[in-house]
Amino acid sequence: MLHSQTHLRSRPISAGYLRAFEAVARHLNFRAASEEMALTQSAVSRQIQSLEDEVGVPLFLRHTRAVELTSAGAQLLLAVSHALPRIDSAVRQIRQSAGRKSVSVTTFASFASMWLIPRLEQFQRANPEIDIRIDASDTSVDLELADVDLALRYGPTATMPPRAIRLFGEQLTPVASPWLLKGSSPVRKPADLAQFALIEAGDAHRTHLEWLTWRRWFDEQQLPRLQPRRWLYFNYAYQMVQAALTGQGVVLARLPMVAEHLASGDLIEPLPRLRIDSPMAYWLIVGPRSSSRPEIKAFCDWLMAQSRSTRQTIGEVPDPDTVDGLD
Repeated sequence: MLHSQTHLRSRPISAGYLRAFEAVARHLNFRAASEEMALTQSAVSRQIQSLEDEVGVPLFLRHTRAVELTSAGAQLLLAVSHALPRIDSAVRQIRQSAGRKSVSVTTFASFASMWLIPRLEQFQRANPEIDIRIDASDTSVDLELADVDLALRYGPTATMPPRAIRLFGEQLTPVASPWLLKGSSPVRKPADLAQFALIEAGDAHRTHLEWLTWRRWFDEQQLPRLQPRRWLYFNYAYQMVQAALTGQGVVLARLPMVAEHLASGDLIEPLPRLRIDSPMAYWLIVGPRSSSRPEIKAFCDWLMAQSRSTRQTIGEVPDPDTVDGLD
């Protein structure tokens, strides 16, 4: 019996029990893990016991109403939580290559709503055989691990990986609905904005978002003490722009996000000479396992064409594609 146990613990671990282990470790609850895996609680418990027998030490401390990882369990979870997503990603890519072509994109919610989705129909019309999956989340995804092909990100150059491709930069400018401006005194100078409600992100005064604030814009115009009629706060940039479109106030907008609204006349830029530069830019990052697929190349080519159009619309000079070192 002792020889059998020693042999069991010295051989490579069986992979079959690892999903049950990961589920229990994630939930810290056998019942929740069993429901997720569509197994009975006793079946999951037996799998964990078998895994502990193979490893040779307990992986969980079992309490009356909950379980707790041991130090060995925490060490194994660190490896499993990295390995299983990689395996799943590889299997999904194999299945995709044998079936339909698809492109998966991760980006933040405001960019998806205000820039990507309004343009996406053009790509779909030209490439009807390619499925598109958009994951709009403000949580950054690791392209080395996740089942995602492309990331569209927002940030300063210093925070981007070497392979990131710059799509376009950013300026900030006041914009408003034309009928809101028609119903007020003319806006000829920054102080004239005090007659309106000013729209701003509720969390804009956190340190890393300070460049998006009206206060910074007023400081640039030497009006640090100016106060508007009232403030109107929202969580997301697309909510702020929607409020401006419906005439609820003036928003200090990210120019690339409202360029189409300005071109159509749905929004007006009353002080176009007073744009201020942002340290941020918009970037494309291609996952390391995705770049060779034809559908990925087609989507990236389309993204670059759309970004050139945006740069032209916002008057961004120089064009990053024509200047060394800006990509």
